[in-house]
Amino acid sequence: MGEREVPVWVAALADAAVLVVFVAIGRRSHHEDAGSAGFLRVLWPFAVGLVIGWIAAGLHRAPMAFRRAAAAWAITVLVGVALRIVVQGHDFAPTFIVIASVFIGGCMLGWRGVVVAVSRRRARRAVS
Repeated sequence: MGEREVPVWVAALADAAVLVVFVAIGRRSHHEDAGSAGFLRVLWPFAVGLVIGWIAAGLHRAPMAFRRAAAAWAITVLVGVALRIVVQGHDFAPTFIVIASVFIGGCMLGWRGVVVAVSRRRARRAVS
């Protein structure tokens, strides 16, 4: 499967999985266990941000486009953090924003980078 052939639903699930892992690691590292309700309470602002990011960046038209993915990443974090502050009443926490930005961005762009690298390597082998 080439880099341009990644189905939209696979890319969307991969990005959603990034958020699930982010929340799971964060909750575990802070020793929080409020069950699925607590998990969803942390997840939903970023999930809303991801949907808005995908739509605003047009990622549904080109799920492997790095510029679009970078825009979706930025929107995901900005909307997620804004919802946490405005709707959930969390304080503005610069450290959290940096961690969320690095993890979510690294993973959203990272899995795409791996797919592109593997795809290019396979293409070179097929030519050889």
